[in-house]
Amino acid sequence: MDEIASAVRVLREGGLVAFPTETVYGLGADATNAATLHRLYAVKHRPAGHPVIVHIARSSRLDSLARDVPEIARVFADACWPGPLTLVVARLPGVVDGAATGGRDTVGVRVPDHPVALALLDAFDGPIAAPSANRFGKVSPTTAEHVRADLGDDVDLILDGGMCAVGVESTIVDVTSSTPVILRVGGVSEARLATLAGQPLERRTTGEIAAPGTLPSHYAPDTRVELVAARDLEARAAALRASGTRVAILDAPADPTEYARVLYARLRAADAAQCDVILAVVPPDDGSIAAAVGDRLRRAAAG
Repeated sequence: MDEIASAVRVLREGGLVAFPTETVYGLGADATNAATLHRLYAVKHRPAGHPVIVHIARSSRLDSLARDVPEIARVFADACWPGPLTLVVARLPGVVDGAATGGRDTVGVRVPDHPVALALLDAFDGPIAAPSANRFGKVSPTTAEHVRADLGDDVDLILDGGMCAVGVESTIVDVTSSTPVILRVGGVSEARLATLAGQPLERRTTGEIAAPGTLPSHYAPDTRVELVAARDLEARAAALRASGTRVAILDAPADPTEYARVLYARLRAADAAQCDVILAVVPPDDGSIAAAVGDRLRRAAAG
């Protein structure tokens, strides 16, 4: 593909390439190039101590970035890669630049499940650091149009792969200790991970910056988000409208998988409508991807 060749050239020259994954669009940079990574952080307005995820083409390349990889990491990778799971592992010195890891001796790694992303990774033949392709703390992009609207000329090239199939970010699991710990809920359910591990996993999704997307306020649209119970939704909307407030109701599909897929697009649509408040119902946390939807809504509401 000519577009892939162009993207590889941009990356090797120190540029930034936005590309689709199954979760959200990523803003890619050569993970071994400190200068490019500093530009990536500047474009995103991302704090320097906040690590980014590094993408690889296949699980067999994990050992080229990581040391002392535990067996549970290989179990998770074999079952979930390519897919929306990031593993935090001990970083092998001298490969991924410390700018991508917030200076830590760990690195978050995943293999994305999207043909365009995998073609890019294969052709580049190296690790690509790629946080979401938007300004830090804002709603993640799930289409190429979202990336263009957010970043404009700050991104050198955008690969358009259509709308993302999962729609929320990857689950992040720290496997550097004796018991795996979920640092961010996401596209792989907690229930599936517990089955693979043969035991429940601890969640540690607040107060951490060892993983992306775990600040109290994150994924926030410009419009204020208010969370309401389903039984109170219509009454709350009526009360706000009676006071002259422009209200958007987040149209929430009953299927949590579909809710996740359309969540960010619908938050962006409410922004575009220039409403004053978005009313949203949080789905029950049943161990499925609904947990990720609820997590993103709560952080958006804290913005």
